[in-house]
Amino acid sequence: MTAEVLGIGTELLLGDIANTNAQFISQELAALGISVYGHTAVGDNRARLTAALEHSFSKADMIVACGGLGPTLDDITKEVSAAYFGREMVLCEKSWQAIQKRFSGRKLSHNVKRNAMVPQGSILLPNDYGSAPGVCIEQDGKTLILLPGPPHELKPMFTQYAVPFLRKKTNLAFVSRTLKIVGVGESQVETILSDLIEAQTNPTIAPYAKLTEVALRITASATDETAAKQLIAPVAKEIYNRLGQHIYGEGDACMASDILQRLESLNHTLAIAESCTGGLLTSAFVDIPGSSNVLMEGAITYSNAAKTARLGISNEMLATYGAVSPQVAAAMAEGVARTSGTSIGISTTGIAGPGGGTVDKPVGLVYIGMHINGKATQTKELRLIGDRNEIRARAVVAAMDMMRLAL
Repeated sequence: MTAEVLGIGTELLLGDIANTNAQFISQELAALGISVYGHTAVGDNRARLTAALEHSFSKADMIVACGGLGPTLDDITKEVSAAYFGREMVLCEKSWQAIQKRFSGRKLSHNVKRNAMVPQGSILLPNDYGSAPGVCIEQDGKTLILLPGPPHELKPMFTQYAVPFLRKKTNLAFVSRTLKIVGVGESQVETILSDLIEAQTNPTIAPYAKLTEVALRITASATDETAAKQLIAPVAKEIYNRLGQHIYGEGDACMASDILQRLESLNHTLAIAESCTGGLLTSAFVDIPGSSNVLMEGAITYSNAAKTARLGISNEMLATYGAVSPQVAAAMAEGVARTSGTSIGISTTGIAGPGGGTVDKPVGLVYIGMHINGKATQTKELRLIGDRNEIRARAVVAAMDMMRLAL
C-alpha cells in the first residue's frame, strides 16, 4: 500500500501553523510498512481540494487527510470527500449523541450538528478528545482517511483507531527500533554505516537528523512480531558495535531523565552554573518529575560580575583568560559545587552570537566544565554551528552527554 498525506487548511499555506501532522502521520505509516509518496497542503477551497484528491489518488492507494472536519462553513473536507466518491452526507446518530453528551448542560450553537454529518457508508473513527469524528471511506480500491486538524485530537485517533484498521490490510507485522545518537552528525553516521545502509533489504535502516541528535530507525517486516524483532537484532547489534557510546538510548529514551536516575542511584547531588545557555541546561533537568531529588540549584551567571559574586571567580582569572575559556569553565563548575554543597558541578560558557566573536574566539565556541567529588575538573571545548538558539541548544545536549559518559 502507498499513501499520500494531505494537509487541509489555509492557515498551513499562510504559514500561521507548522504542518507537524504530516511528520507524525508519515512516521506512523512508515512503522506500518506503508510507503508515503508525498505531502500536499491545500487551502479551504472546494475546487482545489477536489483537484488535490484527484492528484494524490493518481499516485497512491490511500490518502490520509488532516483538517477541515469542524462545524464552520470553511470546514469542507467531509463534504468535498463525499462528493468525490459520489456519496450523500448523512447524520451519524451515534456521533450526535456523543457530542450532546460531551456538551451536556451547555447551549449548543446551531452549527455544532455539522460535526456529526458524515459521508454515507463511511467507517467512523471515534474522537475521544474533541467533537468531530474521523472518517474512513473505501471505494474502487482507494482508501481515504479523514482526521481532525488539532494534533491533540489527531494523534490519539490515529494510533487508537486508524492503526488497527490499517493493520488488517496486511498479513505482515512491522516492527521498528529507533536508536538515539549524539556526538556525531547524520553524515558521519551514514559514513560509518554506509555498507549496512547500501545493502539494506529487510530490515531497513533510516537515519533522521534532528537539531541536537540523530535518530536511526531500523524497521523489519515478518509474519509476526517476534520474527521481525529477530531480523532487527543482529543489525542493531552491529550498529551498537560501530557507534558505541554515541548511542544513548532507544525509543522514548530521555537523556536528562537517564542522567538524573543515574545520579540518584549513586547518591550524587547536582548544581549548575550557566552563562551562554542561560538556564536551558537547568530547565532540561527541571522538566523531569522528581529532579529535585538530585538537582539542588541552577545559577545563571551571565556577567563577569555574577561569576565573581556568585561563584568566587577572581577578576584576575577573568582578565587573564576571558570568560569564555577552559579555565573559567572549570572554575565555574568548582564554584557552583562548592557554594551549593553538591557532589557535582557543571558549567557552560561560550559565545552564542550573532555578535561577540573574534578570530581567536569565534561565535560557536563553548566550554563545558564538570567537577565531581573534589576530583580534577574536566573541561570540553566545542565548536558549534547554527544561529544563537541552535548553538545554545547544542551546548545543552553536549553538556548532558559529557555527564552521561562520565557517569
